Amino acid sequence: MKAIAERYAGALADVAIAQGDVAKVQSELKTFREMADESPELRLFLANPATPRAGKHAVLEQLMERTGSSRILRNFLFLLVDHRRTPLLPEIEASFQHLLDTRLGVTRADITSADELSPEDQAELTQVIEKLTKSTKVDARFQTDAALVGGAIVRVGSKIYDGSVRAQLNALRIRLAAE
Repeated sequence: MKAIAERYAGALADVAIAQGDVAKVQSELKTFREMADESPELRLFLANPATPRAGKHAVLEQLMERTGSSRILRNFLFLLVDHRRTPLLPEIEASFQHLLDTRLGVTRADITSADELSPEDQAELTQVIEKLTKSTKVDARFQTDAALVGGAIVRVGSKIYDGSVRAQLNALRIRLAAE
């Protein structure tokens, strides 16, 4: 199923990039997926093979009007309905995000620090991550966790850079116990 989701996500990414509406389509797809996650009735309605396509299209048309969504998303959702792929929407959205990041050279980083970082510190840390990953653009998301005591933990893809005081204290404890 992952391969199918990637194919649909790739097609949507191609259209969004060609039309120059990447951010808008990205936001609209996320909003629609969240709406579907919050409404089991909508998910069941769209996935029900007994419901005629025309009925599903009418409901989608109304939802797209209410949310002010683009024709790109409307047409994409119609395609998913026509091919009975609406249950794959969460996987398609995740693949879409990953493909866009890859194609646009964006690296995502999750940064957890003990205290709130100043805008200057955030900018400096983002630049360090850009150099470390050799990426042209880093999309950094910052959060705090008082349990770290001090320092920060940076997650870039599957790599974790742990510069927290907690990790340093644990390493020191292990070294002292080994001596």
